[in-house]
Amino acid sequence: MSWFERRTWQEPGWTPADIVAAKGDRTVSVVLPALDEERTVGDVVASVRPLVGSVVDELIVMDSGSTDATAETAEAAGARVVRREDVLPDLPPVPGKGEVLWRSLAATSGDLVVFLDSDLVDPDPAFVPSLLGPLVAERGVHLVKGFYRRPLRLESTGGGRVTELLARPVLSALRPALGGLIQPLGGEYAGTREFLESVPFAAGYGVEIGLLLDAEARYGLDGLAQVNLGVRKHRNRSLRQLGVMSRQILGTALDRCGVPAADAPFTQFVPVDGEWLPDVTDVRVADRPPMREVLARPRG
Repeated sequence: MSWFERRTWQEPGWTPADIVAAKGDRTVSVVLPALDEERTVGDVVASVRPLVGSVVDELIVMDSGSTDATAETAEAAGARVVRREDVLPDLPPVPGKGEVLWRSLAATSGDLVVFLDSDLVDPDPAFVPSLLGPLVAERGVHLVKGFYRRPLRLESTGGGRVTELLARPVLSALRPALGGLIQPLGGEYAGTREFLESVPFAAGYGVEIGLLLDAEARYGLDGLAQVNLGVRKHRNRSLRQLGVMSRQILGTALDRCGVPAADAPFTQFVPVDGEWLPDVTDVRVADRPPMREVLARPRG
């Protein structure tokens, strides 16, 4: 039986009661990274809030410097909001999704950690039990990725452009054993604290592919699993935004596979009054160290 057949759940049927029974004394933290997501974060929190006290032991929104009402909306919906600056305050934060996910490990205590993006539209309350299922029911699983159909502008199946045009070809070329992952970059996933605290985190959008590559290197394919979450609706980004995202992802993937990929400016071109002019973005691909090492250092 192939890895895909062993570790893929096309119709995950775990109920909250199943998870409570299977997790035993293990605790669960759900983390929502957020940056200016006041329109959607409340609904994502509300989809998880009924599970708090049974499946979920703590629910936090990690705010990454929002300037809108993200924090107030999340608190009103029932989450604890933690600002990135308030976690490991002696380490100045750097921009990026991976940075706030990394800091969330120091702000939570669960043995199992579930990450959900805050820009989801109509989030399904079954997301958390489905992602936890393989972690609590199968031996040796340390990272569970969600997969789904991703509508483009909520109208078609054309989402996941970076996955199809970059991530999947890169994995096929550099780590072909991971070709069975349906959504290698998806933002809905769960892992054991044992794993998450033991590996570096890419500070930016390379965080997901970095964790995937590190999990396979550390535990082998059977340390990974994937579950079908149905449909994932979210804000779609422009091609220019996806270009910067792709550069970060590529840098992390190359680094994890032993190919040097330094921080460097990334140049794109935009038309202005009939001319094409360069638009340069500084791209950071450097990692944060394993959280276990950071927490073990003397503070002060």
